[in-house]
Amino acid sequence: MTTLLPSLFISHGSPMLALSDSPARRFLLALGGQLPRPTAIVVFSAHWETIGTPAVSFAEQPETIHDFGGFPDALFAIQYPAPGAPDIAARAVNLLEQAGFSVKRSALRGLDHGAWVPLSLMYPNADIPTVQISILRGASPAEHLKLGQAVSKLREEGVLIIGSGSLTHNLYELRREGIDAEVPGWVSEFDQWIKARIDHNQLDMLLDYRAQAPSAERNHPTDEHLLPLFVAMGAAGGLVRSERLHASHEYGVLAMDAYAFS
Repeated sequence: MTTLLPSLFISHGSPMLALSDSPARRFLLALGGQLPRPTAIVVFSAHWETIGTPAVSFAEQPETIHDFGGFPDALFAIQYPAPGAPDIAARAVNLLEQAGFSVKRSALRGLDHGAWVPLSLMYPNADIPTVQISILRGASPAEHLKLGQAVSKLREEGVLIIGSGSLTHNLYELRREGIDAEVPGWVSEFDQWIKARIDHNQLDMLLDYRAQAPSAERNHPTDEHLLPLFVAMGAAGGLVRSERLHASHEYGVLAMDAYAFS
């Protein structure tokens, strides 16, 4: 009998998460071993956005995309050679189309750092077939909830569905004091608001977070890093059962929360 895995939302923070010690990094290093081994992984990353319709990667050997600049050479040297999963990609396309989405197929799209950074910590052997699916630029949280709902049946096949973003993400206000910089109130108030809404199953308020959450636009000048949270919720059928697996902050303004939905 296939184990039904939770869907996950993971805050991937800075690409330096792959190298720099922090509570979030230590959490991710332990997380893979705490979950039943998935047959495959499907990742929705904040760093692959398409317009109008989702895209699914069919790459048989996805390249490791270093989609950033100004970091140490050691970061660019990291490779994450997980195999692709064209069969799971085809299943995802079918499920998305059944849910009313038009779908783009990408033959070559690799894994951006929103995917490979957390996966390199969770599953360092890079031996689990992995598929990346895009989020939708400019689409609402509700549309991303629907996106997760569309592929939820993959969980019945042992597939781990991950939304990878960041619970808060305003790079304009990064603290120069370092990774353990003091957390400003406008960041902590926002992440506490999100947790309270999840804990109390207040999905409608979450979907309207930009109007209802404190300092929403300051924490997310653009919302692509929070949209994977709604994908993860949708993949589990909502907020029937949720758990905050981790909470910490980096550089003052990056909340590194991780949630499981089942």
